Amino acid sequence: MSKDLLFEIGLEEVPARFLRAAMEQLQDRMVKWLDASRIGHGDVTAYATPRRLAVWVQDVADKQEDVSEEVKGPSRKIALDESGQWSKAALGFARSQGVAPESFTFKELGGVEYIYVTKNSVGVDTKSILSEGLHGILTSMTFPKNMRWGSHEFKFVRPIKWMVAMLGSETVDLEITGVKSGNVTRGHRFLGSEAVIPEASAYREVLREQHVIVDVNERQEMIVSQIQALAQEKDWNIAIKDDLLEEVLFLVETPTVLYGTFDSSFLHIPQDVLITSMREHQRYFPVLDKQGQLLPFFVTVRSGDSRSLDVIARGNEKVLRARLSDAKFFYEEDQKLQIKDALSKLESIVFHEELGTIGDKVRRIRRISDQLSTKLSISADAADSVSRAADICKFDLVTQMVYEFPELQGVMGEDYARKSGEKEEVAKAVFEHYQPRFAGDSVPSTQAGSIVSIADKIDTIVGCFSIGIIPTGSQDPYALRRQAAGIVQIILEHKLPITLSDVFGIALEIHENIRALKRSTDEIAKDLQEFFGLRVKKLLSEDQRYDVVDAVITAGFDHVVSVVSRGHALMNAVEGVQDFKTTVESFNRVSNLAAKAGKAAVNPELFTETEEATLYEAWNAVREDYKAALEAADGERSLSLLGGLKEPITGFFDSVMVMAEDEAVRANRLALLSGIDGDLKQYADFTKLVW
Repeated sequence: MSKDLLFEIGLEEVPARFLRAAMEQLQDRMVKWLDASRIGHGDVTAYATPRRLAVWVQDVADKQEDVSEEVKGPSRKIALDESGQWSKAALGFARSQGVAPESFTFKELGGVEYIYVTKNSVGVDTKSILSEGLHGILTSMTFPKNMRWGSHEFKFVRPIKWMVAMLGSETVDLEITGVKSGNVTRGHRFLGSEAVIPEASAYREVLREQHVIVDVNERQEMIVSQIQALAQEKDWNIAIKDDLLEEVLFLVETPTVLYGTFDSSFLHIPQDVLITSMREHQRYFPVLDKQGQLLPFFVTVRSGDSRSLDVIARGNEKVLRARLSDAKFFYEEDQKLQIKDALSKLESIVFHEELGTIGDKVRRIRRISDQLSTKLSISADAADSVSRAADICKFDLVTQMVYEFPELQGVMGEDYARKSGEKEEVAKAVFEHYQPRFAGDSVPSTQAGSIVSIADKIDTIVGCFSIGIIPTGSQDPYALRRQAAGIVQIILEHKLPITLSDVFGIALEIHENIRALKRSTDEIAKDLQEFFGLRVKKLLSEDQRYDVVDAVITAGFDHVVSVVSRGHALMNAVEGVQDFKTTVESFNRVSNLAAKAGKAAVNPELFTETEEATLYEAWNAVREDYKAALEAADGERSLSLLGGLKEPITGFFDSVMVMAEDEAVRANRLALLSGIDGDLKQYADFTKLVW
């Protein structure tokens, strides 16, 4: 007969950022232990609130499954000695399996006889092993940070205050750090009390009566539905940011949404400042109108019922007023700071002990930006904007507002630059040069923002690579992967006519001229190629097959716009063009024989067959247009032009003996195939496609 299993770990308040992962870890460890212990079970559900982690397993079998296992031992030749007696190897195998040699049987496997034993294991009652199993699950859990308490050596995310361990209506004996398990849980800290759980399946309802909604999904639905109802009632747009919702979700046990207000005089402060202050300091949801403008209201979630919400709102309003007053003070004080004075302060902020100060970094960004502007052939006015944006791109790092809210770097710089009279494109670039800041973020919209963003990111990457800081595994403290992906994304989105090698070369030359490098430029350049190759490959893999990605990457990824265009075109052809497989097969026949070619040039006078001349003429007829299409990063057209070679290639192989006896003729035919193959491989290595 099956029963439900409940395991609850009661704790002091756990940081909200730890709970989702801890809940999932508890569920995963429970499933793995049950499966490894041969205990049948139904659905496994994990729960979490600020004061507890729990897992509920439905339909747990009352005993382990019986197993019968056949184990293979040594071969007959090894198991028996010359007199037909069991050898030491056979006797050792018997001892290791806990059986007598008389239980051996012989079976043939692959033409060789081996000895086998059959081991039967009778399952024990589930309850008899639960205590040890739950103890192992709890003590094996890991967290970003652990605590020790009292005189105990055991570490956990927070001190354990109570435990519930039940199989059906029976308790499971368990003790850790002096806390014994039972069937008594604790409700809401202020609204609830201790409560007896009559059986495991009643867990959620018992806690509901004690003002605890233990189901995470249910709590989230309650929060979202209450916010949406309030928004509809007030005709508001309440911005529900996922990361804030996730945090609030694990700060409350019974959620009740309420709103408050603040003085509208604060609205002259940029709304990004107000929203950041509300979200980061108070965990409030901002309220916007239908045009996206901030209104003087906020929404918050209390852990409790709906009683005295007006009192709670007034308390929150008082706290928020103090926070916004601080923000107002910082904002007004920052505007007294001149940009030139802010820039001088950057000289005292260390970027990296081996790479200098932020002031040093800004000078490198300016030089890289100027060279990128020259490479991209932008206008003189645009180049001036790039230079000025590069000069001031980091000035807001010394402002009080960014010191208080680091996530506002760039946001405040744009605002202060605009108020200081900087050109609009320059002010916008101060913000945009940080973009894209995360996966899915927008790239800079302005030319100046794009160029300075690339310069800033490549300066960091090259600087770090030059001193041996290269991401390995999950370690990437300077977010170099994200910054490399950002460079690739900017080049692609704006279709910039620049190669990755151009970007690397500019940054490497500037670093080499300014400081002595610990590694050679060739070594750094090689590492940069590999590093960015992985970023490009990841980008392509988002919507393309692995073999298509490998094919176009092998042909080269230095020109980002080109490799993406080629990848999309090839993917469309592989999945949508009829008979494209036969086209690829003709390309691969060319490649296979081209590998045997020497360095001879094609001589049309040595053609002896009509099909040789036909293929040569067809190739030359498309070469110029093909090269132009590749240069223009037109993957569709360049692939279409290559496809036109399918018929003459097929006719060539049907009628021409490539490996002719005449050495000159053979070399000439191989040279023809080698030339065609060289052009094919500028598009993709078609041999990597899998059918």
